[in-house]
Amino acid sequence: MKAVVVENYDSIDGISIKEISQPGIAAGEVRVRIGAAAIGFVDGLKVQGLYQTKDPLPFVPGTEFAGIVDAVADDVPAFTPGMPVIGMARSGGLAEYISVPSAALKALPEQVAAEAGASFQANYLTGLYALSERAYLRAGETLLVLGAAGGVGIAAVQLGKLLGARVIAAASTPEKRAFATGFGADDVVDYTKADWRDTLRTLTAGHGPDVIFDPVGGEVALQAFRSIAWRGRHLVVGFASGTIPALAFNLPLLKGGALLGVDMAQIQKREPETHARLIAQLFSWLASGTLKPVVGKVVPFENFREAFKTMQSRSALGKMIVKLP
Repeated sequence: MKAVVVENYDSIDGISIKEISQPGIAAGEVRVRIGAAAIGFVDGLKVQGLYQTKDPLPFVPGTEFAGIVDAVADDVPAFTPGMPVIGMARSGGLAEYISVPSAALKALPEQVAAEAGASFQANYLTGLYALSERAYLRAGETLLVLGAAGGVGIAAVQLGKLLGARVIAAASTPEKRAFATGFGADDVVDYTKADWRDTLRTLTAGHGPDVIFDPVGGEVALQAFRSIAWRGRHLVVGFASGTIPALAFNLPLLKGGALLGVDMAQIQKREPETHARLIAQLFSWLASGTLKPVVGKVVPFENFREAFKTMQSRSALGKMIVKLP
């Protein structure tokens, strides 16, 4: 089968598509023919060896995928060949086939396209966990989403609206701000402008945002926290800017505010009941059409480097998707 293979931690240009053996099926596993794979910011870090954990070389990148069940181990009754599914794995998504434990898969509603399914789990689980379980976002509160046009940012915009918040989307270009507005943002701010905090103050009538969803970090995170409402909650989701900010401890004191870490990778292990409840809620919304995953740009398999480079340049609208043949 064809797969993207990382043989050395290198630039995106240093990885390529190769012919490798199709995976077998061990007990408890399901083999999926992949139709679409998502590429997020973390995937770009992994192939360069810049992520906090490293995959043993060589490896096939890609943690989120959607496709059709190809074969099933005898001890797996929940899946049958031909079923549409979505899944998450440590690696292996950028290939024609992947074998994973059955617990890594969920049935994909038939009306949901593979591209939308591949965009779904990581971003929306992160967003819902952050907003509902960490910040306890309440209906009527004001939510500020930094990096609102990115994959996890646009998920937070949609989920914030579902939870009844007023959503202000912060993004760096007119195209990104229009994109966020198109998916439900009530107002927008351009955080590249020197006076953007004045705009935010005007939009909130001097109150400030009750909750800040922050996958960006850097200087904009520090500026945002200085504008937070009394007893506001700042969700630390990631550092797409490439810079981890250092916050003076007197600011949370003066604001009565809280910094709350959000690490989706640890939720299933540390909070299994919460993880199961949130997944059930998300899939209920997905099946009913209440929540429609945002699909970013779709590129063909042979152009996979474009997906990585677009994510690295922070120019993506939504999550990048690689379409397999």
